[in-house]
This record gives sequence, C-alpha cells and structure tokens, in this order.
Amino acid sequence: MSDAVEILERPTAREIYMLAGWRQWADAGSISSGLPRYLIGQTNARKIGSISPNGFYLFQIPGTHDLVRPVVKFDNGYPVALETRKNDIYYAGDDEQGMVFFIGDEPHLNVDQYVATFLDVAKRLNVKRIISFGGVYGELPYDKERMVSSIISRRSLRSEIADLSVNTSDYHGGASIGSYLCRRAGEQNMDYIGFYAFVPTYDFSRFQEIGNIIRIENDYMAWLGVMRRVKHMLKLKIDLTDLEEKRNELLRSIESKVDELDNMAPQIGLRDYFAELSAGFTELIFDPLGDVWTDELNRLFDDSESGEGS
Repeated sequence: MSDAVEILERPTAREIYMLAGWRQWADAGSISSGLPRYLIGQTNARKIGSISPNGFYLFQIPGTHDLVRPVVKFDNGYPVALETRKNDIYYAGDDEQGMVFFIGDEPHLNVDQYVATFLDVAKRLNVKRIISFGGVYGELPYDKERMVSSIISRRSLRSEIADLSVNTSDYHGGASIGSYLCRRAGEQNMDYIGFYAFVPTYDFSRFQEIGNIIRIENDYMAWLGVMRRVKHMLKLKIDLTDLEEKRNELLRSIESKVDELDNMAPQIGLRDYFAELSAGFTELIFDPLGDVWTDELNRLFDDSESGEGS
C-alpha cells in the first residue's frame, strides 16, 4: 500500500460497503460532506485510517485571497487551531455487515494518484461496493421529493438501480472527484455507484425586498432520499428515524421562512411562484414498501423473543 495511507484496523465482516463523500464542488445541500459525517455519528463509527494530504492540495492560487488556503484561528496571538485538508476513514459494523465511511477533501493536484490510493484502500479493506454522494443545486419545489441521478462504474449495475426511482446521468462537462473515481473504478472492474441529489435554490436577487439567493445548506430531505435508496439496495442495518425527523423539521423551517418573506413582500407573490414551480414538477417518489414490512416483521420477532425471557 502507498506510504500515503495509514490503516489502523482491518474489518473482518462478511460483507463490507463503503459510503464516501468529499468537501467538494458537487456538494449542494452538504450531501457529499455532511451526510457521511452524520452517518459516522449515528453509527458511532470509529476512525480506522487516513490518506495523507501531502501532494494533493494547493496552498494558494496567485491572484486570489483565501480560495484554497488552510484556515487558521488565533487567540491573543497564539494559533489555537489550523484546519488542514483531511481524508479520513471510519468503520462501523458487526460480523455480518460492515460500513466503511470515507470523508475527504477533493484534491487539487495529482488526481490519478489520489484516485489510485483511494481505490487501493477499498481493495485492502475488502470493500464489496463503493457508494458516493453528491449534490447539485436547481430551481425545484422545496416540499417535493428530491430528484436523484446516478452514475455507475459498470453497465451491469443498471439492474441494481432499476427499481430505485433514479435517473441515470447524461451529464457532459467538468468532472467532480466522484465522476472521476467512477470511471477509474470501472477500469478496474470495481463496483462504484454515485448518487447525486438535486437541491432547491432560489434567486430572489432581482427583488429589492428580499435581495439574495436562498439555498438549503443541509438538505435533510435529500439526505433521506439518498439514504433510503442506499439502505434498500444494500440491505443496510441502519435506522433512518432521526433523519426523517430532521427532514420534517427542515420543511417546517422553510414553510416558516416562506411565510415570513410573503408577509414582508406580498406584492412579489411568493406563494404563487412556489405553486407554479410545483405544478410544473414531476415528483419521482421512492417507496420501498417491502422494507417497511421487513422492518415490522423483524420488530415483531424481536419483541416476541424478548417476551419469552421475561
């Protein structure tokens, strides 16, 4: 393994999957950077390794101020914190199923070496399939299920995502780290699936009364939509109840904000704008009913077994 990699523990679960995200360009709604971090906390995952940042990042770009510089914090002249680029590996699981969580920074330099190192980590940890997350902003209804697009490293994976209510991407343009990895993983016959959710954003800068662009920074509805698909596809043992509650709280918060803006500037017609947006939107709902029945049956059996011992 490359000297850039430190592995502190080798998982031994029968099936191991990797869920990966980056602080990156395609990070609308913090789906790529926030969702893996959230899952690490929810599963009490432990850190088992890292990829060294050396050789993958710029310190500065001439003509810019702080676009790529590390962030330092001083207190009375003393540097109390320095935020540097990180690529950390976490793990949670049991003997049957394990989840490797990767949270990193999209590289600026030597992308082929970075990608080769990342894929080498997946091989050494016996990862069966890599799932990555990304987000893209769009003018969409905030109260509808998010559209999800998918990329796959091998054509045979199309059958795996056929029932997930996703669109297969026809994107043509600048590559994010996820799309770059997808291509390289396919060249090595590795399973790699990337999910990109579309996150609402609204440009009200033309209205002096509002005067800005509104975006959802942590789109829990998008997080939940992506994770419901991943859970179903991989049969993951992960509870999404907390994420459902966060989704509901987000919707209440947005509704409150829309009411506030509508009352502040009724002449703009925000409610009409959102109604028109919803009318022209085709909602693609993912509803894995089989998972609900499976969860309920498992709960019934668990309750029955606990009752026998009482």
